[in-house]
Amino acid sequence: MNIEVWSDVICPWCYIGKRRLETAMRDFGGDVTMTFRAYQLDPAPVPRPIPIRQALEAKFGGRDQADRMFAHVTGVAAADGLTLNFDRAIAANTFDAHRLIAWAATQELQLSMIEALQRAHFTDGVDLGAHAELARLAGSIGLDRQAALAYLATPAGTDAVNADLAEARDLGITSVPTFVVDRKFAIQGAQESAVLRSALDEIARREGVDVRR
Repeated sequence: MNIEVWSDVICPWCYIGKRRLETAMRDFGGDVTMTFRAYQLDPAPVPRPIPIRQALEAKFGGRDQADRMFAHVTGVAAADGLTLNFDRAIAANTFDAHRLIAWAATQELQLSMIEALQRAHFTDGVDLGAHAELARLAGSIGLDRQAALAYLATPAGTDAVNADLAEARDLGITSVPTFVVDRKFAIQGAQESAVLRSALDEIARREGVDVRR
């Protein structure tokens, strides 16, 4: 079974969805690969770092509506053991972060890189649009910090990210997270772990995959 996950590192539901998928995959037998694909909620440039609250208040039509959204998603995340601190989070264009994930994937550290980026954004208030911060986070998971900085200074990884974005369009993906299994089945949204597990079990049954342990 091949599970591809289209997500963005500054999407709170993607953070929740990844945690729930990891929970659903516990004790799931069979040969399973999991690959995360790039998606951008907003590809617009972010010329200077601004608090995510400020950016989303403008997008959602005011402070009250944004606060309700923040409170809801923060509570959902907490139930899954995740901390979302929207008072610290910084708005960022994530294209370079996705390039860094592509680089980490060549060194078998894709999941660790995504986790570090999500935690940095949602908990620590790190600007994911800053190359120095991205390189530091790469170093925190055992990658070469200077090599990461040099990589980010080039267009390397651009083709890989653009390919993921194009595939998302071709597949009709318009919201994330979206889980695509064996290019035959799609599960949209940060479904509860039990729901994800049931869906994966049913897909395995249809595909004739033995998931017993």
